[in-house]
Amino acid sequence: MLIPPKPQSNGGFKIKTRISEIFSSIQGEGKLIGRRQVFVRFTGCNLNCNYCDTPLSRDPGYGDEFDIDALYDKINELITPDFHSVSFTGGEPLIHADFIKDFLEKYPLPSLLETNGSLPEELAKLTELVEYVSMDVKLPEHEAVSNWDDLMDQEIKSIKLLIKKGINTYCKLVVHPSTTTDTVAFIAARIKDEIPDTSKLSLVVQPVSPLELWSGKTHKLLEISEKAGEYLDVLTIPQVHKLLNLR
Repeated sequence: MLIPPKPQSNGGFKIKTRISEIFSSIQGEGKLIGRRQVFVRFTGCNLNCNYCDTPLSRDPGYGDEFDIDALYDKINELITPDFHSVSFTGGEPLIHADFIKDFLEKYPLPSLLETNGSLPEELAKLTELVEYVSMDVKLPEHEAVSNWDDLMDQEIKSIKLLIKKGINTYCKLVVHPSTTTDTVAFIAARIKDEIPDTSKLSLVVQPVSPLELWSGKTHKLLEISEKAGEYLDVLTIPQVHKLLNLR
């Protein structure tokens, strides 16, 4: 075993949840780009983003059921010498916060949580257990929900919680060629205004895939970066795993 398990405290009752896939690859997004991870993709999502590249994971009935021990065994099979961390992704992994909490309490593996940040109460269950969080902030044009203002409020609550807890956090913003600098400025300014200290909070601008959509339009990425940079530390990073034909 990679990590000795802690004793179970739930009287032997095993929580199960549904997972669409578990695999080892290189992280191709955000500030952990290039790190070898074991990806655990949970099913079910509370949003409906128009750019979603894993639509099957939205279906809560898709995939296979795992309890925490079976999940650990599968992860352990995929551990390589260059292993950095487990990525809990989806779908929306915070729908499964209780399962993840039980898992990390028993198997305290280094982990990245990739979340849309819309469920701050569920996020609070994991702030003592995860090392990294990628917060996927939504634009109005993503059509994720009917009430975008409310979604943004929840995302701000989540960011505040993570910063307060000192968790390594970055915000990710998926942009389209049609995304305006005004929209990006509004979101970056809102984060800057609401978060007391953004010195350790970066904004990763991620051009939507496929990159062929950006042919002749890449100057817009510079404009977006410049505008966001008036408020936050900015990086522009595409989905590198797709450029390498990796999962």
